[in-house]
Amino acid sequence: MIFRIVKIVMVALALGGLIWINLPSRIPLQFTLGDIAVDTSIGSPVLSWQDGSGQQFTKKFETKFGLDLQGGSHFVFEADTSKLNASDVEDAISSTRNIIERRVNLFGVAEPSIQVLRSGQTYRISVDLPGVKDHQEAINLIGQTAQLVFKEEGELDPSIPISIATQSAIFRLTKDTGLTGKDVRKAQVTFNSENAEPSVQLSFNDEGASKFADITKRNVGKLVGIFLDADLLTAPVVQTEILDGTAIITGQFTVESAKSLAVSINSGALPVPIQLVQSETVGPSLGARDVSLSLFAGVVGLVCVILFMIIYYGRLGLIASVGLLLYGLITHGLFRAIPVVLTLPGIAGFILSIGMAVDSNILIFERIKEELRLGKPHQTAVRIGFGKAMDAIKDANVTTLIVAFILFNPLNWEFLPQFGLVKGFALTLAIGVITSLFTGVFITRRLLKVFYTRS
Repeated sequence: MIFRIVKIVMVALALGGLIWINLPSRIPLQFTLGDIAVDTSIGSPVLSWQDGSGQQFTKKFETKFGLDLQGGSHFVFEADTSKLNASDVEDAISSTRNIIERRVNLFGVAEPSIQVLRSGQTYRISVDLPGVKDHQEAINLIGQTAQLVFKEEGELDPSIPISIATQSAIFRLTKDTGLTGKDVRKAQVTFNSENAEPSVQLSFNDEGASKFADITKRNVGKLVGIFLDADLLTAPVVQTEILDGTAIITGQFTVESAKSLAVSINSGALPVPIQLVQSETVGPSLGARDVSLSLFAGVVGLVCVILFMIIYYGRLGLIASVGLLLYGLITHGLFRAIPVVLTLPGIAGFILSIGMAVDSNILIFERIKEELRLGKPHQTAVRIGFGKAMDAIKDANVTTLIVAFILFNPLNWEFLPQFGLVKGFALTLAIGVITSLFTGVFITRRLLKVFYTRS
């Protein structure tokens, strides 16, 4: 008895959490109950936590839309590979793409789409930024070819007037150390565990860690400057030798100034020059009215499917409808949790996966009816019919998953599709198919066992 109560409570909590994740971001609640006036709102959860270094993270469960539903900016950059050896081109282009993605992520864009397009020996990088309207700021960040360098004190730059140079030792930071942005693995904002003051943590790759160790050994008590081209970003004093490839830059930082410094350091240098060849503002291809009508049509279609299942299959159809609703909640919850950027093709993939989930239920029910017509008792018919149906369901879904893998092309093979909209369709379809397998094997089977065998 206690075990059953615990199971019921766990199922109720799981269902409540699932519904909570799928709620809109904000639902206002305003009503009066006697002398009590309620004016508040509810919405999907927002999680907030800190890592070991004190850095704050926030996770929102919200539906994200792509360019065709939200609008934004679209850029195409062409890479100049003329000065590279043929054997180095692929690595340089891949590195350039990764640096652009890092810059865009630090720019604060939610779920950008960045792809390498190749035609013969011409390489282009396509960048889609949902919700971004400021073209010039985005272009400046993405396409800058600035070189990040570390300098130590050397001979005074003769181009700097003596009257200015005597004001600070910073003007003596003229000697290149050989340490550049290519040696920096990551810069991030951290917080002091004692006073919660923000700082910037630098981590270097293996080669950079070795260079930085030599630099700090010979510059204890001296300044080491970090420059982006000719612009000085910061010039901290080396307090001690740093041998592990991780350094903390402290100072009178605010959270914003520390974040700005981390962004500038992470911008680094592009391995190959790139030139903007296409730039456009993309408006939502579907207007708000069209989206509303599409959602309305989808709801009407779902209601019609549920009514058909209930009318034709009776109690089985009612069980299938409950399983289908749970399937929809789980899949949409995964879209929000991962998160998945929904485009129009992505929504089409989701709808197709719903159709496959309905088809799975029909296969199960028809197999059960076959066993019942042979005179077998309900429990036996459900067990055998479910087992026979699952073989066909697994074969069909595995085939669909293989097709989704080909369309998504995670390894970016040139002979397969490499377009973002196709990938969106493949991703939502794959998630939907995997979820339908889960709901079919576990949820629908459990519902049949609990409700259908009790006559």
